[in-house]
Amino acid sequence: LAIGSGAALLEKVLAPHLGRPASAVVVLLYLVLITGCLHEDGLADVADSLGGWNPEQRLAILRDSRIGTYGATALVLSLLSRAVLLAGLPLEHFTAYLISAHVLCRWSTLPLSYYLPSARDGEGQGARIAKLTSASSLIVGSIFTLATVVVALRKAAIAPLLSAVAIPLLSSLVYMRKFGGITGDCFGATNQLTEIAVYLCGVWTP
Repeated sequence: LAIGSGAALLEKVLAPHLGRPASAVVVLLYLVLITGCLHEDGLADVADSLGGWNPEQRLAILRDSRIGTYGATALVLSLLSRAVLLAGLPLEHFTAYLISAHVLCRWSTLPLSYYLPSARDGEGQGARIAKLTSASSLIVGSIFTLATVVVALRKAAIAPLLSAVAIPLLSSLVYMRKFGGITGDCFGATNQLTEIAVYLCGVWTP
């Protein structure tokens, strides 16, 4: 909520002085810097690892600090799609979608960490929270998220909420099949995909 609100405030400051594409790039730069590229790194690592032949090889690729073709492509597409979608969000709903996207994408970690086991035994970010998130944390976090998004988007909240449920569900199936569980990078990848999906809901025209 704080990160999304900060980005929305930045856009309001820039809007009178920059065109939509330029202000979208600056807002995206803020979002990347304030999180230290944490989620972008996760997305790139997961994309690279999916080319592995077996779970062991895929987990080894996740630990590799180098970025491959799949990871670079995923990173470029993520940055490009977010910049384009941010520039295309209707101005009157920009703040609502931006805040909703960042609440929902971070909420995605809760069900993943509650239901999925760690892909590695006793090590890594995934092992620190996989299967360790409490039911009360999941419930309270979900209520807070639902309330925030409904207040922000009202009737338009349905599509973003459904997207934010569908993406963790689908990605969890991929993680279980490819890795046998969850890792810290997986949380980041799902976070990125959920953020993009919410923006897409905002620019979609029936």
